[in-house]
Amino acid sequence: MLNLRRRAALGASAALALTLAACGGSDADSAEKGTEDNPVRIGVVGASDPQWPIFEDLAEEEGIAVEIVDFTEYTQPNPALTDGDLDLNQFQHILYLAQYNEADGQDLTPIGATAVYPLALYSLKHDAVEDIPEGGEIAIPNDVTNQARALFVLEEAGLVTLADDAGVVPDPTDVVAEESKVTVTPVDANQTVVSLDSVDASIVNNDFIDDAGLNPEDALFADSAESEGARPYINVWVSRAEDADNETYQQLVEIHKSPGVTEALQESAGGTASLADQSAEELQEILAEVQASIAE
Repeated sequence: MLNLRRRAALGASAALALTLAACGGSDADSAEKGTEDNPVRIGVVGASDPQWPIFEDLAEEEGIAVEIVDFTEYTQPNPALTDGDLDLNQFQHILYLAQYNEADGQDLTPIGATAVYPLALYSLKHDAVEDIPEGGEIAIPNDVTNQARALFVLEEAGLVTLADDAGVVPDPTDVVAEESKVTVTPVDANQTVVSLDSVDASIVNNDFIDDAGLNPEDALFADSAESEGARPYINVWVSRAEDADNETYQQLVEIHKSPGVTEALQESAGGTASLADQSAEELQEILAEVQASIAE
């Protein structure tokens, strides 16, 4: 899950290069962050979320200058944070972060929680899960972590059976075909909505619901944000490990919990967001558990 402000959209890689020196992860640089000349650069995915203008204004009232940097792909903000082009990012859940850290040998660290967003099944052809026919086709996101979660959603909905040894990050090869009602077709996350015209149903990430004109109430099925199993899907604020205790960054996490920001967050999520308030220490413990499971 990912959000940000249009006017600060990243125009070209050259813009990042110009600010690289100002965005390093040293203690000295971190201490100076938040001035007009050296704003806190926050990476998100999707600049239209109404929470960000409110967040920027509240941060300014507290004397903290921020710059919202918009990315178009989920794969971009973590490398940008690792390389020092960003100071924070806020677009992902813990499982996605764990997968990145394990794959790239990094130690990016969650410092605050935002919300859990349900991952839901939509259809233009059927009115209920039970109406999906045997052999029906379901489009799912193809990025590793959302794909895994989509498969768990379909399993919970009774549409697929996953192998006993599928683990915490299953992929389509873990679907037991002879015991499953449907087949799955992985596509780019932003294509799950487009695919609705040609498949029986799609698992659609919350980021694309509003722009697609979908109503969360029309979802055929969604996972529960209250379950223990939702812990890996808590969306988080992320910093480099050496900046995890930065007071300015922690203050921004608290500002993001302000009523005006959370109301706007709920607005953009169609009222589906389940707000999360785990401490940084709790989030880091969950991350460690998930990374250990991935590494097995």
